[in-house]
Amino acid sequence: MMKICSCQFEVEAGQPAKNLEKILSFIKEAKKNNADIIIFPEMAVPGYFIGDTWDSSSFLRDCEYCGQKIIAAADGIAIIFGNVAVDWHKRNRDGRQRKYNALFVAQNKQLLSAENSVYPFAIKTLHPNYREFDDSRYFYSTAMLATELKKDVRELIKPFTLFIKGKPLVIGCILCEDGWNDDYPISPIDILCADKKTDIIFNISASPYTLGKNHKRHRVFSRHAQMNNVPLVYVNKVGIQNNGKTIYTFDGSSTVYAADGSIADYAMPYQETARYIEFPLKKEVAQNLASDIEKDDIACIYKALTYGIGKFLQKIHMKKVVIGISGGIDSAVAAALYSRIISPENILLVNMPSVYNSSTTKDLARELAENLGCAYAVVPIQESVDYTIRQFTETKIHHASSDIPEQLKITSFTAENIQARDRSARVLAGLAAAIGAGFTCNANKAETSVGYSTLYGDQSGFLAALADLWKYQIYGLALYLNKEIYKKDVIPQAVIDIVPSAELSADQNVDEGRGDPIKYPYHDYLFRSFVERWDKATPEDILLWYENGSLEEKLGCRPGLVKEYFTDPTDFINDLEHWWNLFSGMAVAKRIQAPPILAVSRRAYGFDQREAQNTPYYTRRYREVRQHFIGK
Repeated sequence: MMKICSCQFEVEAGQPAKNLEKILSFIKEAKKNNADIIIFPEMAVPGYFIGDTWDSSSFLRDCEYCGQKIIAAADGIAIIFGNVAVDWHKRNRDGRQRKYNALFVAQNKQLLSAENSVYPFAIKTLHPNYREFDDSRYFYSTAMLATELKKDVRELIKPFTLFIKGKPLVIGCILCEDGWNDDYPISPIDILCADKKTDIIFNISASPYTLGKNHKRHRVFSRHAQMNNVPLVYVNKVGIQNNGKTIYTFDGSSTVYAADGSIADYAMPYQETARYIEFPLKKEVAQNLASDIEKDDIACIYKALTYGIGKFLQKIHMKKVVIGISGGIDSAVAAALYSRIISPENILLVNMPSVYNSSTTKDLARELAENLGCAYAVVPIQESVDYTIRQFTETKIHHASSDIPEQLKITSFTAENIQARDRSARVLAGLAAAIGAGFTCNANKAETSVGYSTLYGDQSGFLAALADLWKYQIYGLALYLNKEIYKKDVIPQAVIDIVPSAELSADQNVDEGRGDPIKYPYHDYLFRSFVERWDKATPEDILLWYENGSLEEKLGCRPGLVKEYFTDPTDFINDLEHWWNLFSGMAVAKRIQAPPILAVSRRAYGFDQREAQNTPYYTRRYREVRQHFIGK
C-alpha cells in the first residue's frame, strides 16, 4: 500500500517564486504525512495564462530555477509537477525559443525519463487552440516533435517507472487536454495503456471553470479509466487567471477515478487542499460521489462569481466599490453579490435619478441598500444633463457644413446617451475616485451581445462581473441569493417582478409596463445561439428553423413565444435583422472597449469569443428564404 498526495492549490499566474514557496510547503507537509508520491497541477510553477511573458528568457530561467528547487526536494518522496521546459538550443517554427508545456517526475533528487525519451520530462501532446486556449502560439507539442524527429508520435508517449518501497510502479503521465481526445486522431491514455502494464494514470491540469464542464469531464475520464481498467488521478488548480479581456476561475474539483470508472475521491471546488489517497484503492473507498457534484447550475454560478470577484479584487488591491443601483434586477444582483464578498461598509450604492426615473424604482433602490446595510447616496442627474444639452445646443460651430450644422439639435436618443454617460463617467467615476474605490459595470450578456449600452457610460467600470450571464440567469441568481444565501428577500420581490427598463425616456416608463426593447424570454436564447453554439447560428439558420417550425426547440426557449411576439414573417425578419446588424456591427466595437468579463459560460466575450470588426453578412441561402417570405 502506498500513499499519494494530490495537491489542489492556488497557482498565481506569472509568479513562479510565490508558487515555488507553496509547492515546497506542500512537499514538506506530505513528507510528514508519509506520502510516497505528491502531484501538482499543470504549469504549477509559472501559471498558465500569462500572455507573451512566455517570450521572456529571463522569466523562463526563473521557472527553470524553481524547477531545480522542486527536484532537490524529491528526497524520500516522488514529485510530479507541471512547469515550462526550455530547449535553449532549438527554436520554434516562428523563430522563438523552443518551449514545452511539460510534466516532470522527480525522485531521489533527480529527474526521471520515460523509456527512449528525448527529454527528461513528458510533453503535452494535444494542444488546445480553441476558446481561451492558445497553446501552439507558445509551445511545441509531442506531435510536432515527432514530425521533426521523423518518428511515430506513439514512440514518444511512454510511461515512467517509479520505485516505491522497493517495488516498481508504472505511471502514465498526461497533461490536461491529453485526456480530452475525442476529436483528436490519437488518445495518449490509450497509447500509455496499450501494453496493459500501466498501473495508474496521472492527469495534471490547468482547466478553467465552465458551467457544466465537470459533468462532461466525469463522463470522459470515467470512460478512460473503465476502458483501460486503470485508476486515473486528475489534479487541477484553483485561483483566477486572465488573458486580458476575459477572467477565468479555476475551480480545482480534483478527482480520483477507480478502474471501474467510479469516483473514488473528490476535492471540493475553489478550495486549496492536499488529498491523501491510498493505492491500490480499497473497494469500500471507490464509491460514486457524482451525485454530490454540481447539483445546481445557479449554485455553481454563484460560487464561480463570488470566488472570481473576490480574487480579482485581491489581485488589483481594491477594497472599496461603488455600484450604481437603478431599482432594476441587474444592479440589485450586483450589489447583493459584492455585499457577500466585501463588507457592506466598503460598498457605496448610488441611485442617480433623472425625470424619467419613477418613484417605484427609486424606492426599490433605497430598500435594497437598507436591506444590504450598505452606504447609500442619491445623486440626481437632471440638472447636469440639462446643462450639457443646453451647452451643446447653444454652442456655435464654426466652419459648419450640411453634415455638421452651425447649431446642433439633440435628439431623444442622444439625450439618453448623455444621461448614461453622466451617470458613469461623471458621477460613479468621480465618487469612486473620491473614496479610493472602483465602480462596477452591471451589464448582462444579452445587453453586451447587441450593444444595448452606452460607450463610456453604463458599459464602463473596472469589471463586468455579470456580462457572461443571460437575463434568465440573472433572475435565477436573484432568487438564489434571497433563498439560499441571505435567507430573506434582500432583493425586493418587486425588483424581480418589475419590467426591465433603462428608464432613459418616457417610452421606458416602468409604471406603464414599458421597458427595454429586448424581449428577454426570446432574445436571450436567440443571442445565445449567435455566441455559444459550437456551430454558431446565423440568420440563415434562424430563418430556416422558423420556416420548418423548429425554432423554439433549436433555441431552447419556451414554445409559443414566436407567435406571441411576432405577428407575421415580416415582423419576425425585421426583428432578426435589427439585432443581427447590431450584434455583428457596432456591438463588436463596444465589446472590444468593454471592461474585463468574468467567464462562466462555454463562450464568454473577450479572448474566448474572438471577434473582428466586420460588417454584418447575410448568406445566399438566407436571402433566398427571406425573399420567399416577404418578396424583397
